[in-house]
Amino acid sequence: MTSTTARYGVRTRRHIVVFLMCALALSASAAPVGADEIRVFSGGEPQQALRAVTPEFEKTTGHRVQFTFALVTVIQQMLAGGERADLILLPVPLIAAVEKNLALRPEGRIALARIGISVIVREGATRPEISTADAVRKVLLDARSVAFPEPETPSGAHLARMIAQLGIADAIRPKLIIKGARSGGAELVANGAAEVGMYLTSGVQSVDGIAAKGIAVVGLLPSALQSFVVYGAAVPAYNGAPDPAVAFVKFLSEPNKATLWKAAGFELMGTRN
Repeated sequence: MTSTTARYGVRTRRHIVVFLMCALALSASAAPVGADEIRVFSGGEPQQALRAVTPEFEKTTGHRVQFTFALVTVIQQMLAGGERADLILLPVPLIAAVEKNLALRPEGRIALARIGISVIVREGATRPEISTADAVRKVLLDARSVAFPEPETPSGAHLARMIAQLGIADAIRPKLIIKGARSGGAELVANGAAEVGMYLTSGVQSVDGIAAKGIAVVGLLPSALQSFVVYGAAVPAYNGAPDPAVAFVKFLSEPNKATLWKAAGFELMGTRN
């Protein structure tokens, strides 16, 4: 290698180093000041609404939201096992249960939105009458198979109580198929393996308000049989920098988000619990 070539190589490497340093400086200056990652543990039902609205929050604030979605009972177990979250989204009674062993901050503590249980059938099938408790009782008795969510979930537990309340538990149990809506329950209704399904609306309806592929949402259970699951938000006390999580809760509960929540099957509440 000639001395001229060597000098050229040195200058080139210097230029590359200077370029990389400038690029890093520009990148750092472009990053929002005070940006944080918010770790959110949530039950599965609100995930479509949350995934739809979160990009706007991230773009506006520079914060990044990392979700862990799971069955509500699994979230409880994770928290009891010492796993840490900056924000918890669970049905309100379960937040109260969590609080027995985990201190929660008063700020960011709200009843965020509620979701009801809907009846679904295969797309194109005759939509049954479900406006009264007697009508729902007949639908369940006439159906050759019925899909329900897991009994350890709030909606599954309620439906188990409902068939007992209607006096048809012994007749219905043999034809029950226990499967979560997103883990195959809705698909069972879509392919005809289950004639009727009963699930939280958020599990069978996309964020644009359209029913999942292959099924039709008949409507909500009548008020006499309905049980709304109210999702709440809470910030653990060990979160020493709660402002980003609290800001996210406020963002989710803004009145202008009501339409989006409704499209995902929820009714926005945004009230302190």
